[in-house]
Amino acid sequence: MKKIFFLFSLAIISLTGMAQMQNPIKWEQSQKKIDATQTDLVFKATLDAGWHLYGLTIASGGPIPTSFTFAKSKNFVLVGKVTESPKPVSAFDKNFNMTINWHVNTVYFTQRIKTKIPETTITGSYEYMVCNDKSCLPPTENQFSFIVKTKSAVKKTVTAIVKIENKDTVIKTIETVKITTPSISKPPISLPITPVNQDLWAIFLAGFLGGFIALIMPCIFPMLPLTISYFTKKGGSKLKAIKLASIYGLSIIAIYVAMGMLISVFFGSAALNELASSGIFNFGFFVLLVVFAISFFGAFDITLPTAWVNKIDTQSDKKGYVGIFFMAFLLALVSFSCTGPIIGTLLVQAATTGSRLAPAMGMFGFALALAIPFALFAAFPGWLKSLPKSGGWLNSVKVVLGFLELAFALKFLSNVDLAYHFDLLDREIFLSLWIVIFALLGFYLLGKIKFSHDNNLLYIPIPRFFLAIGVFTFTVYMVPGLWGAPLKSISAWLPPQTSQDFDLYTSALTPANHPPKGNKKYGDKFKAPHNLDVFFDYDEALAYATKINKPLLIDFTGHSCVNCRKMEAVVWSHPEVLKRLNNDFVIVSLYVDDKTDLPEAERYVSTLSNQKIKTIGNKWSDLQAKMFNTNSQPYYVIVNNQQKVLNLPQAFNLDINNYINFLDSGKLAYKTQQ
Repeated sequence: MKKIFFLFSLAIISLTGMAQMQNPIKWEQSQKKIDATQTDLVFKATLDAGWHLYGLTIASGGPIPTSFTFAKSKNFVLVGKVTESPKPVSAFDKNFNMTINWHVNTVYFTQRIKTKIPETTITGSYEYMVCNDKSCLPPTENQFSFIVKTKSAVKKTVTAIVKIENKDTVIKTIETVKITTPSISKPPISLPITPVNQDLWAIFLAGFLGGFIALIMPCIFPMLPLTISYFTKKGGSKLKAIKLASIYGLSIIAIYVAMGMLISVFFGSAALNELASSGIFNFGFFVLLVVFAISFFGAFDITLPTAWVNKIDTQSDKKGYVGIFFMAFLLALVSFSCTGPIIGTLLVQAATTGSRLAPAMGMFGFALALAIPFALFAAFPGWLKSLPKSGGWLNSVKVVLGFLELAFALKFLSNVDLAYHFDLLDREIFLSLWIVIFALLGFYLLGKIKFSHDNNLLYIPIPRFFLAIGVFTFTVYMVPGLWGAPLKSISAWLPPQTSQDFDLYTSALTPANHPPKGNKKYGDKFKAPHNLDVFFDYDEALAYATKINKPLLIDFTGHSCVNCRKMEAVVWSHPEVLKRLNNDFVIVSLYVDDKTDLPEAERYVSTLSNQKIKTIGNKWSDLQAKMFNTNSQPYYVIVNNQQKVLNLPQAFNLDINNYINFLDSGKLAYKTQQ
């Protein structure tokens, strides 16, 4: 049974990556004042390694050149043509079998304009195509918008919010939108068209923390002094002992990183993304984490087949560096009963990052935290004396992790409940379960609850006592959430506020003159945050936006999207943001992971993926990929009645100031195009 469970566990935790469509180029816009009436509009393109962007001039029969189109206006004139810096390189392109001009790394495209009035808005678009040595991405067109002021006007209005560092004042596009929000003191900033994905660093840090926790587990901690003693005796000298321990640590890193890379290679980004949003696999993650928790509570140990361990143990007796590598492999195998649940949880978390590299990055952080102590203690063996002795506290670490695994598992069960509209695990029930789990953890830390492998607790150590205080404080913090308190610090992990049956918060937040209006398609299945008047069908929302002459704010979201809930709780709830959402836009929220079946008449085969679109979530995910070449959430886009993008789309960013500028610049661009 243990072998069968191991194989099942390994299969489940391997299917936990999440991918994001390739977008190897990032665009930024800026302005540079030349004199009183002339301004350089600068488009900066930054490319990932291995990718190139084609220049402004391409020979006939080649790819799409980079081009810029400016909307005609009587308020300004173009001075010359768009220039590119540095000059493009001329190289042979395998994709088109010809020599072509292209750019790598970073390139600046500049168009000088001369304004005729103190302030004008300049809009247009640019089209480009990027390739590497194996393939090309489809040609892409982006919209742009600049608000350009004469030098005198800039001195009067912009210097209040933009720091001038030298005589050549550089002004970001969004920075010229003046915001009169007294509660926000940080100056606005502009973002690149594709936001930098910081989730890889988050998963690395989570892996590093997981590796540190694994180090103090009862399967690894007692082995630390024994292993260091072995290297010290075998090395003969301090320098050689450090060398052997370092090779041992590097072997640990190589083993775990290889495991993370194999997960991505074998399953691929598309499969990982599909499985990560699958209701079946989310339920599988829930069951797996519950089993891990029960294991940490002491009901049973998760171990690898004995034959595997014995075979690796034999290999570790070899001399030289090969033997040290197999010693590291042996550590990974024999410690699996402790590290398996931690690694499994880490890989499950990687499913929410949207990056194919997440499993490998998480494993790198995990292995690095395990490897560093071996090299350090080999260099300073005297430090071993300062380590606490093995004892019952090691098992207590496992039990505490068991409580955390149990709480974490509920998030995946909530994903299934929301995606299939079971409406069983609403916000109150979820919070009630968390309150009970963390209250029991507090009582365990105080010695009021005891599991099978626990020693008798004769007294409460001071660190354990303060940890219990922290746990009980967190438990009390969650209690007001039962009556609708937003609990912003943990809102990303909770079911949405709209699932709250008894909510004293939202009704007080939403203006009385903006109640939800009318019956909308899918309105019986979805609820908008903060009682906003939101559509859930794209075509219906676009038609209504055209009718009342307002820009359309598209909110690509998901039931299982942690960052979406965080944006709604922290950013959308801000009074200035909420005022703009209520008054200035038609909003449509499109849930890309919803599992509700489409009527047979609405089903179709995607021209992008060639897959049959059967559910509401499939429909909106396909729409996002086709229209905007991305499949990450949250993703916010403002379009006009002709479905043209008005400004830079935004992703996860908790800077309220940035989101206000995003809304205001989109509204301004909409007005100028009327």
